Amino acid sequence: MNKTIKTVLLIAGVALLVYGTYTMIQPETEVSIGDLDLIKSQDNTNSYITIALGIAAVALSLIKGKN
Repeated sequence: MNKTIKTVLLIAGVALLVYGTYTMIQPETEVSIGDLDLIKSQDNTNSYITIALGIAAVALSLIKGKN
């Protein structure tokens, strides 16, 4: 693989890992009106997919090609 492609994959993979981790641990949406508290629970399915894509991109960038 070309060195440029490996670098782009590595940067994209790290960015996807950081973004996926951030979306997983970000606080839940909460609205308080007087005594009423409304909390929207978070679905982490997209976070898991983003982290998996990041891991795949980093793994692909670390694969050595033919010499």
